[in-house]
Amino acid sequence: MIKKIILSCLCVGAIVPLLAQQAPQLGQAPIDKIVKAMTLEEKATLLIGTGMAGMTGGNAVVGETQNLVPGAAGTTNPIPRLGIPAIVLADGPAGLRIQPKRKGDPNTYYCTAFPVATLLASTWNTDVVERVGKAMGNEVLEYGADVLLAPALNIQRNPLCGRNFEYYSEDPLVAGKIAAAYVRGIQSNGVGTSIKHFAGNNQESNRMGDDARMTQRTLREIYLKGFEIAVKESNPWTVMTSYNKINGTYTSESRGLVTDILRNEWGFKGTVMTDWFGGKNTPAQVHAGNDLMMPGTPQQYKDIIEAVKNGSLSKADIDANVSRILTLIVNSPRFKKYAYSNKPDLQAHAAVTRESATEGMVLLKNAANTLPINKEVKKIAAYGITSYDFIAGGTGSGDVNRAYTISLTQGLSNAGYMLDEGVKTAYTEYIAAEKEKNKPDKSNPLANFLPKKRMAEMTPDEAALSAQVMANDVAIITLGRTSGEFFDRKIADDYLLSDAERKLLEEVCTAYHKVGKKVVVILNIGGAIETASWKELPDAILLAWQAGQEGGNSVADILSGKVNPSGKLAMTFPINYKDAASSANFPYDYTPDAKAVIGGLTGNIPAHDPVRNLDYTYYEEGIYVGYRYFDTFGKQVSYPFGYGLSYTHFDFTKASVKEEKDKYTFSVTVKNGGTMAGKEVAELYIAAPKSNDLDKPQKELKAFVKTKLLQPGEEQTVSMTLSLSDLASFNANINAWVADAGTYDIQIGTSSQDIKQHLSLTVATKTITEKTHNAMKLFEKMDVLMQH
Repeated sequence: MIKKIILSCLCVGAIVPLLAQQAPQLGQAPIDKIVKAMTLEEKATLLIGTGMAGMTGGNAVVGETQNLVPGAAGTTNPIPRLGIPAIVLADGPAGLRIQPKRKGDPNTYYCTAFPVATLLASTWNTDVVERVGKAMGNEVLEYGADVLLAPALNIQRNPLCGRNFEYYSEDPLVAGKIAAAYVRGIQSNGVGTSIKHFAGNNQESNRMGDDARMTQRTLREIYLKGFEIAVKESNPWTVMTSYNKINGTYTSESRGLVTDILRNEWGFKGTVMTDWFGGKNTPAQVHAGNDLMMPGTPQQYKDIIEAVKNGSLSKADIDANVSRILTLIVNSPRFKKYAYSNKPDLQAHAAVTRESATEGMVLLKNAANTLPINKEVKKIAAYGITSYDFIAGGTGSGDVNRAYTISLTQGLSNAGYMLDEGVKTAYTEYIAAEKEKNKPDKSNPLANFLPKKRMAEMTPDEAALSAQVMANDVAIITLGRTSGEFFDRKIADDYLLSDAERKLLEEVCTAYHKVGKKVVVILNIGGAIETASWKELPDAILLAWQAGQEGGNSVADILSGKVNPSGKLAMTFPINYKDAASSANFPYDYTPDAKAVIGGLTGNIPAHDPVRNLDYTYYEEGIYVGYRYFDTFGKQVSYPFGYGLSYTHFDFTKASVKEEKDKYTFSVTVKNGGTMAGKEVAELYIAAPKSNDLDKPQKELKAFVKTKLLQPGEEQTVSMTLSLSDLASFNANINAWVADAGTYDIQIGTSSQDIKQHLSLTVATKTITEKTHNAMKLFEKMDVLMQH
C-alpha cells in the first residue's frame, strides 16, 4: 500500500511540471489567452498585493515590505504557473524610499533626496523637472523597483495641509504640467509612475474617512484638471486612487471617476491601484475599475471570490482588471529580467539635485541689493537652529533614506565663507542637548515615519549678540518647518512664527541694523507660512523650500551669486491664515487623540457622530482657490501667485497673437535689462468675458514658459499656444466644456498681480468644446449640498 502511495506521488510530481509547461506563459501567449487560462482564485490573487509582515502592526502602518526590495511599499502576487512574476512598488515622490541597511548585508542602499514638490513647481521649468525625474527613475531601475508611487499632484487647497510639500500648486495647470514632466523623466528609464491621489485628497485629518463635497464644476476645473493634463501629456503607467470619498463615495469605489472619467473620457489605458488600505468594499472597487488593491489582505481575496460566486461581481469586471495588471507586469523591468546593479550614480544625481534646487528657490525680498553677498564679506553669523539642522524634505512616504544632508552652514563653508565659530558652537551644543532630551521612541514603529516636532528656537543672549555684531559682517537667520502624512499643520508655532523665533528675528535685526549691517532670512519650509507681519525686518528673504540632500550647497550658490534666483511662487502667501477661502472648511484646530491617529492610519476609525471638516468637508469656495479667490475678490496678500525676484531685471515687449484654426499662439520678447545673467518666467493669464451661465474668476493661468539663461542685454522671444478648449469653463447644467463668445483679455506677466503686456482675442460664437456626461452623483448647487 505504501509503495502505491509513493508511486502515485511520483506520478503527480511528474505531471505538475508537465501541466505548467502546457499552460500559456505571459510574454509568449497573448494576454487574453493568459486571462482565459487563469482560475478564479488566481485572478483574485493577482488583484491584491502580497500584504505586509505584521499586518496589524508597524510595517502595515508605515507601508513597507521585505519582499524583493526591502523597504519598498509593496509587491504584487506572482503566479509561477503562468510565468507571472511579482513586481515592486516603491514610494516617492522626492526620491525612492527603500531601506538603506539590510540584515546580514554590509552594503548600504542609500537613495538621493531630491527637492520636494513645492520647490520643483516653483522652477516653472518642465525641462529641469524632467531631468530630475530621469535621475530619480534611474535609481528606481537600478535598485530593482518597477513602479514609483509618485508624483502627488493634489491641489494645495489650504495652506495647512500636511502634505502640501508633496503637492505642486494651488493651480491645476502648474500641477499638471510639472507632474507630466516628472512622469516623462522617470518613465524614460523603462520604469513606471503612479500619479496620486486621485482625487480630492486635500487634507490629512481623517483622510481615510473624509467626504469631500463639491460641485461638478469645482471637481472638474480644479481637482481633476491637473490629473487630466498629466494623463494626456505623459501617459503614466498607473494611477493611485485616494483614501477619501467624493460626495459620499470612496474614490476607489467610484466607477464614474475611475472608468467613466479617467478611462473613457481621458483615454487612460494603464492600471489603477488603491492607496494602502484605501476603500472599504472590494467588489465595488473591482467594478469601479480599480484594478489592484494594495497592500492586499486575505479578506479582500475572500470578498472577490464570494462576490463572483454569488453573482454580485461579474467575470467581465475581473477579467478587465486582470488584463490591465498583466499589461503593467509585461512592461516592467522585472518581467524583462533587467539585471539591476544596486549601484546608481548617486554622485551624478546629487549634482542634479543641487542644480535643480537653485532653479526653484524664490527670492521674496532683496532691499538695496543685499544679495548676492558681497565678495568683500569676511565673516557671517548664522542664527537659527535650522541653519545647522537643515530640513531636506518632509516625513512619511515622501521621505527618503539618504546618506547625508548638507546644512546651510556646511554650504556656506563650502562656498568659501567664514562662519562665526562661537555662534556655531552655541547652536550645535544646544541642538545636541535637545536631541538627547527628546530621543525618538525606538519601540514605536512610527517613530521615524510621523512628523517630528521641531525643537524650540534658541534665543540670543544680549551680551553675546552685541559681541557677535561687531565680529561679523552679515547675519543669516534660518527658519524651518517640517510636516508629513497623517497630520495637518497648525496655525500657532507653524503657520505663524513662534514667540522665540520672532524674538530672535527682532533682536538680531535690531542689533545688526544699528551698525549698518545686513540680515538675510532663509525659509527652509515645505509650504506657506505667515510673512506679512515680519517681512519688513530683514533686508532679504530667500525661500529655499526643502531642497533635498544638497540643500545647503544650493542655498550657498544663490547667496553667493553663483546662480541667479529664478523661482516663482506656485501658491499664494496670504496675509492671515483665515484670508484663505477654504479656511472655514478645513480642520485647522483639530488635534486627534491616540485612537483617532491609529484609526486614521489603519482605516479602523473609532465610531463617532459625524464631525464637520473631519467626516465631511464642504468645498464652499468652489473654483475660487488660491489666486482665483484673492484676485477676484480684491483680497490683499503678502506674496502673490507667480511672484519671484531676480538679481537682474527683465523687460517684456512685442507681444502678439496669431490665430489659426481654433489655435492661438501668443509671443512676447523678454530682454535681460540688468547686469547679471538670469532666467525669467512668462506667465499667461486669461480673463474671460462675462457669462450669463457661469461666474468667472478675474483671471486664470493658461500657459507659462521659462526663458533660457539670458546674458545682460540678451533677449528671447517665447511662444505659448492655446486651443479653443483652453478657454472653456465647465457647465454642469449641460455636462460640457463651453468657450463663451466675446473678447478675452490676454495678460502676460511675472505674477498674477504684475501684468506686463495685454492682448485680446475674440470668440465669435459660444462653442461646446467637449461634451461629457454626469459621471458622478454630484450636487450642483452649494445650497443643496449644504442641506445634505
